[in-house]
Amino acid sequence: MSHGRHVTMLTEGTYPHVHGGVSTWCDQLVRGMPEVDFNVIALTGSGREPVTWELPRNVYRHTSVPLWGPPPARGRRWSPRGRAHRRFTEIYETFVLSLLDPVHQGNQPAPAGKGFSEALREFALLARSGRLAPALRSESVLRLLMAVWTRPGLSTAAAAPTIHDALTATDLLEHALRPLAVRIPPDSVAHAVSSGLATLPALAAKQLDEVPFLLTEHGIYLRERYLGYRTAEQRWPVKALMLGFYRELNTEGYRQADLITPCNQYNRRWEERGGAASDRIRTVYNGVDPHAFPEAGAEPEVPTLSWCGRIDPIKDLETLIRAYAFMREELPALRLRLFGPVPAGCEEYKLRLEKLAAELGVGDGITYEGRIEQVAQAYAAGSIVMLSSISEGFPFSIIEAMSCGRTTVSTDVGGVREAVGDTGLVVPPREPETMARATLALLRDGERRAELGRMARRRVVEKFTLHRSVDGFRHIYRELADGQPVLPVREGDDWTQRLADPWYRELAADGSLW
Repeated sequence: MSHGRHVTMLTEGTYPHVHGGVSTWCDQLVRGMPEVDFNVIALTGSGREPVTWELPRNVYRHTSVPLWGPPPARGRRWSPRGRAHRRFTEIYETFVLSLLDPVHQGNQPAPAGKGFSEALREFALLARSGRLAPALRSESVLRLLMAVWTRPGLSTAAAAPTIHDALTATDLLEHALRPLAVRIPPDSVAHAVSSGLATLPALAAKQLDEVPFLLTEHGIYLRERYLGYRTAEQRWPVKALMLGFYRELNTEGYRQADLITPCNQYNRRWEERGGAASDRIRTVYNGVDPHAFPEAGAEPEVPTLSWCGRIDPIKDLETLIRAYAFMREELPALRLRLFGPVPAGCEEYKLRLEKLAAELGVGDGITYEGRIEQVAQAYAAGSIVMLSSISEGFPFSIIEAMSCGRTTVSTDVGGVREAVGDTGLVVPPREPETMARATLALLRDGERRAELGRMARRRVVEKFTLHRSVDGFRHIYRELADGQPVLPVREGDDWTQRLADPWYRELAADGSLW
């Protein structure tokens, strides 16, 4: 990279504090470019999370930014009166309306994203001076939120918002906006490795300091927020405000990024539906090193299903356990081995899984192996590698298993079908019996398993190598650092046939959100 530019990598809840998935991708990228200096800014929960990766030498700085730690240090005092206060309340009113009524902010048609974009810029200036938190939490602003919520025609009015709702929503919003105070060096390229909160410092740096902004998406952040809020305890006014915030932030990231690099064509469709210009999107597939994930060789003597990932609700291991119970009725010797850590906050989820297995009478056949250093051994441990997630980007567990010559049974989410091609079976999410029947068919046909495994490794070597992935980002960093115009890259012909899905249908794919 020239002109002294380097890369500021922005993460949320992943690298370098968590293993697997996006964190693996970040580590691959950093280690694959020893000639590039990286500044890693990690959004975390409390700020006390340990660094679980050994950071290479070219990571010259790592900063943890807690979203839920102590409030940021106060800057200049915030006065509840005067011109600055009047300006803030005007901006805040337009901001809230952009979240609750994005088409008509007030009674007038609103330019796409204008109110949200202008507010974000002003919020960033206040956050940098330490005045955003006290401004948001001032009594007059709380009352303004109540007044907007109860305007005729808004869905929140019928829910009879309370002061408790206003305090809850303000607290959630203030914590979510804290990354705006983070300063990115003006001589760097800002690379947010997910949509959502990790884009906030990049958006501020682009607007205020003209820092180039690169956005990479793995999972679909907005869809995961919608799925998460289905079971959240907050009342509708709070949910409406926060989901509106994530929706507008997602769209703003798509609008403002100089280049968007989805890891599959599925994500590309979502991004175009969300307002991203197609000539600023370039698909760069995740990759693996075929030497690090060699052919696994002979299958275990006892029929075994292997799964590798983090124990997390988004992985929907309930479906996998129910499918396993169904298969056990026909294959009593079948075993299920789950490899991967239990992240902080997911301990209760693991207990739930253990209880479910006990209720189904299959707890004796399931083992929790924890994190494994040699991940290739996790794939070799199974006759078939499973994936049951309800949301994915372009999952490493699938392409790593394929590199090891193992066939897979996976849920049809994100870029899974693109990764697998015709080398494994893809089934609908949250359908344990369908997953079970597909897996049983493979377990009964050793020749087919072996042939699919050979095809899987060949597919990885031809399409999804680590070298190809890292080299793609090396060129992108140079383009953005040098201020070159981002040129569109011709994509494959097949993705254009799949544009029929409505943009928000998948957000409520399994029923009502609320």
